[in-house]
Amino acid sequence: MSTSKSYLEYILDSLSGLEDITYKSMMGEYIVYYRRKIAAYICDDRLLVKPVNAAKRLLPNAPTEPPYDGAKPMLLVEDTDNRELLTQLFTEMYDELPEPKPKKKE
Repeated sequence: MSTSKSYLEYILDSLSGLEDITYKSMMGEYIVYYRRKIAAYICDDRLLVKPVNAAKRLLPNAPTEPPYDGAKPMLLVEDTDNRELLTQLFTEMYDELPEPKPKKKE
């Protein structure tokens, strides 16, 4: 099952309080970037964030689920209506997110 365009738009709207949110389509699913760092995946109409310490602290009871078969588990964000929580979550996660990998020269 892939993510619906309406769910993607719903999540992007919920994150609209943040600047520099972008996304990239990946085989019917989406990678969400915050200030050029990978922060989350949207897969099967679920918002999954990187399990960094800030996310674990803000979502202490969040279940972990892999975004797709064979992937490392991420934290499932269940309260996607809570814009304040999402803004705080992405803001506090930012410093712990890995730096983008340099693009390979061809």
